[in-house]
Amino acid sequence: MWKYEKKLQYPINIKNPNPKYAQIIISQYGGPDGELGASMRYLTQRYSMPYDEVKGLLTDIGTEELAHLEMVCAMVYQLTKNLTPEEIKKSGFDKYFVDHTTAVYPVAASGLPWTATYIQAKGDIITDLHEDLAAEQKARTTYDNLLTLIDDPDIREPLKFLRAREIVHYQRFGEALRLSTDKLNSKNFYACNPSFDKNCGK
Repeated sequence: MWKYEKKLQYPINIKNPNPKYAQIIISQYGGPDGELGASMRYLTQRYSMPYDEVKGLLTDIGTEELAHLEMVCAMVYQLTKNLTPEEIKKSGFDKYFVDHTTAVYPVAASGLPWTATYIQAKGDIITDLHEDLAAEQKARTTYDNLLTLIDDPDIREPLKFLRAREIVHYQRFGEALRLSTDKLNSKNFYACNPSFDKNCGK
């Protein structure tokens, strides 16, 4: 299914560790709108998609989200590498450190661990694609928020790359929704569903 190239999709070379930044960037790993949720959402939804084009798109984007997860983890790792106990305490990283040392663990910036409740798969093409469109916009907003708070160019450039990819994914899901809607009718999916729409077909 995948050909794995052993390099990051975009290079991460952070010269100045900063545990404060790590604590907010980690939300794009294990937060409610992060890359872990995105990859699981799309790679799960693909199984119930009736159209090969949309199934392929979900596989492609879900795979790319795994690459983005890898980038976010690399950033968190580099931002917390070789910290002294004094730096850990001063930065407020001590609570995370007690539970995970400097391992990269999927949590939100709030400290809540990742949960499957962040994602949805309903098996309905329209419902799932709207979920995907919203997910990409929420991720884009999170990257906007991170860019508002972070001034280090070594971090900003990969974040800008990731933000740009969310916009591309949103556009591609929009195309998938248009393609799917064009193919739907009252005989296959609920573009027109007589069970709740009395004007269906009139």
